[in-house]
Amino acid sequence: MDRIELELYLNDMLDIARFKDYSPNGLQVEGRRRIDKIATGVTASLAFLEAAADWGADAVLVHHGYFWRNEAPQITGRKYRRIKQLIDNEINLFAYHLPLDDHPELGNNAQLGARLGLIGEARFGADSLGWMTTLPMPVTLAHFAAQVEHTLGRTPLMLGDPDVELRRIAWCTGGAQSYFEAAIDAGADVYLTGEISEQITHIAAESGVAFLAAGHHATERYGVQALGAHLSERFDIEHLFIDIDNPV
Repeated sequence: MDRIELELYLNDMLDIARFKDYSPNGLQVEGRRRIDKIATGVTASLAFLEAAADWGADAVLVHHGYFWRNEAPQITGRKYRRIKQLIDNEINLFAYHLPLDDHPELGNNAQLGARLGLIGEARFGADSLGWMTTLPMPVTLAHFAAQVEHTLGRTPLMLGDPDVELRRIAWCTGGAQSYFEAAIDAGADVYLTGEISEQITHIAAESGVAFLAAGHHATERYGVQALGAHLSERFDIEHLFIDIDNPV
């Protein structure tokens, strides 16, 4: 597949022009023109890039790429080594942040919800990135936390009474703990995300709304996998998801 064709397809499908993001979405580092093998992963770390090069990837597609807002612009140290790995191996780097969170079918929130058996019925929060659903039957917080643990292979940090019954489930993957109050205002009984901040403990205690932090990396493994599988099926290119474990 041609690199330019792939970039145009991804940019259009993920509607990148709609977002004011923290980093550029799309092609971040140019590699070879012909793409036959694409590796996906959560973050474009050096370990991920080395594994992708060993596999023979022509392109990598990640959720967390480079050139974040307010970071130092110099290409030195860790950033140099990462970019050098891409250039030396002529690997294209595609990165999609908020657009990949948002996509209604292949996005991180849609894919996490699907794995948990949740179908988003409403949106909330900035850019309407948060998702919410109402369960047909209530479940306890302990039951829902166990389901999250089984699905993600990660024991979530849980705030709230394990025996409290839940009907309204809200979630947003990654570092979206700042959406907790918006979830409360939207009527959630529990909010699931990746990370937690100090003040969340007090907000949960005072609001009576439960909170689960299941890991930034763990909650955002599924969008890139779904997108890679979609590209493989549509354009007949090889796809490999490379999971570089991250406890955060």
